[in-house]
Amino acid sequence: MKLSSFELSRSIKQLLLMAVDAACIMTALWLSVILVSPEYFTNNPSGDLLRFFLFCAISSVVIFQTAGLYRTVLLYMGLQSVLVILKGITLSTLVSTCAVYLTGTLDFPPRAILVFWMMALLMVGGLRFAAKLALRSMMQNFRPREPVIIYGAGSSGMQLVAAIINGDQYVPVAFIDDDDNVIGNTVHGIRVHAPTSLRELIDNLSVRQILLAIPSATHAERKQILNNLEKLPVHVRTVPDLFDIVSGKVRVDEIRDIDIEDLLGRDIVPPDPQLMGACIEASNVLITGAGGSIGSELCRQIIRLKPNHMILFDNSEYGLYTIENELRETLRSLDIGKEIRITALLGSVCNQKLVEHVLRKFPVRTVYHAAAYKQVPMVEKNIIEGVHNNIFGTLVLARAAAKFMIEHFVFISTDKAVRPANVMGATKRFAEQILQALAVKEKTTRFSMVRFGNVLGSSGSVVPLFRKQIAQGGPITVTHSEVTRYFMTVQEAAQLVIQAGSMASGGDVFVLDMNEPVRIVDLARKMIHLMGFMVKDERSPNGDVAIEYTGLRPGEKLYEELLIGEQVTGTDHPKIMRAEEDFLSWEQLQELLSSLESACEELDQAKIREILSEAIGGFVSKEAPSDPLFEVQAFEQLQDAKRAKILPLFKN
Repeated sequence: MKLSSFELSRSIKQLLLMAVDAACIMTALWLSVILVSPEYFTNNPSGDLLRFFLFCAISSVVIFQTAGLYRTVLLYMGLQSVLVILKGITLSTLVSTCAVYLTGTLDFPPRAILVFWMMALLMVGGLRFAAKLALRSMMQNFRPREPVIIYGAGSSGMQLVAAIINGDQYVPVAFIDDDDNVIGNTVHGIRVHAPTSLRELIDNLSVRQILLAIPSATHAERKQILNNLEKLPVHVRTVPDLFDIVSGKVRVDEIRDIDIEDLLGRDIVPPDPQLMGACIEASNVLITGAGGSIGSELCRQIIRLKPNHMILFDNSEYGLYTIENELRETLRSLDIGKEIRITALLGSVCNQKLVEHVLRKFPVRTVYHAAAYKQVPMVEKNIIEGVHNNIFGTLVLARAAAKFMIEHFVFISTDKAVRPANVMGATKRFAEQILQALAVKEKTTRFSMVRFGNVLGSSGSVVPLFRKQIAQGGPITVTHSEVTRYFMTVQEAAQLVIQAGSMASGGDVFVLDMNEPVRIVDLARKMIHLMGFMVKDERSPNGDVAIEYTGLRPGEKLYEELLIGEQVTGTDHPKIMRAEEDFLSWEQLQELLSSLESACEELDQAKIREILSEAIGGFVSKEAPSDPLFEVQAFEQLQDAKRAKILPLFKN
């Protein structure tokens, strides 16, 4: 049987409620008189009494209708409904009292008026809330709700309880809070317990989910709480952070899985408004790689800093289309107070004529160069395109910036450029040296580079991959048990890139504070536990999700570094450091670039690696892995050889 089989039309429900309310009003009148003055019924004509009772009932229903009581859905009655009932009963009592004393036909006992008010309030309101509880009980019988524990008995916790009580998915059974002042109290009829009671509550109440309602907690505080919850057999989920709730981006009852930044415990330093706007406000800004992970976030940050004109440059049609539409939607929703032009240009930074045409047409003040191939295994197998895009693309853009006297040029680098073990890192370090050498040669443009580690949520990030693998039941694939990586949110990375670029004097290598590196296998284990599963291994053969080690891919290192040398100084920002590093002169780089260009034209991978080894300290040339391009060539050569042997047979 379904609950829907009991459903009636809206108008029928309202008529039934009106009839019940009328009966309640007359019953309340009768009880109030019986309790105060029983002889009243014998001293007054029955006809007059009946007319008085009907008048009170009808007038009360009219008042309730006017007050909007019949627009309230019983299942979702709350404090607002109580106020409407209180207002309606009070007005009904006043109207009935006035009718008695103005007509003078009935000698109604004065003390019965107060009793009537209380009786009517109890019956009209009480019956509604009794019906609400009965409906909820029926719904639970048809759709059993999952018991959950809410961690945090503050305002967010109370809002969350109010939201999920009206839903049909969860039923809150306990609060957990660290504050000794609230432990033992009852909030919304739910008792507040100490964190030490969690294990017992989970076992006794059959809880499989804990909802975090602590949006004002710092990331460090959240990390400590999550470390404690990780040991429990529950799925931990959370409400959004306080900033998103206050800004109206999300509601407090939007429950989601734990963010990776909560596991890392990394607290973001608020951006300096002066540094954020120094190179952008009222300026024309070019962002290359605008459709990528870093480039698109730079665009989101930049548009809020009120530039005059944003030029988005990317070779990905879909990425460019997506970020352009998003920015135009942002402009419509934000009250920026000025018109910001947005121009989306499809093209490659390797196209010198196109790049120079763009900088000639648009008087750009600041360039953020985020266009690059960043996937280590992919570049390792396609080193010619990696060199073209990462090295020659940067060279073309940097020389054009100097030619057209661009004021600021900010290059997005990577920790993989430090003592690189792969072609991608080597190309990024080569590009860094191009900018360092140009900064000595060209004084008009301030060339700078910002170096940091992995960005959470970027294309190819392990976090969404792990979450997908866990949802599918595993296994989670990890390259090595000891591999570590630095992590940072894309929002923080973009903010720090903008602020670092504002502090550049020319040739600066800025290094972002990435905190401590994270073991990838530890991250995988935490994600498994906090999604309510157990790791399947030798100690727990009956676990849910296994971790499988696949081995380091070509060019991968166990750990990454951020500094080549030891010379590093602080800046005006606590999360940004300035490194002093050696680099090749422009004359030396010109020779290497000429050789590198020839090697690329000849498709000579071995020669490319030799040149990169010569230019980059710490990069060791290795035999090139199988390149898809050369695999195709080898296949075609094999087919040609076969044809050379077979065709003479047909001729004979």
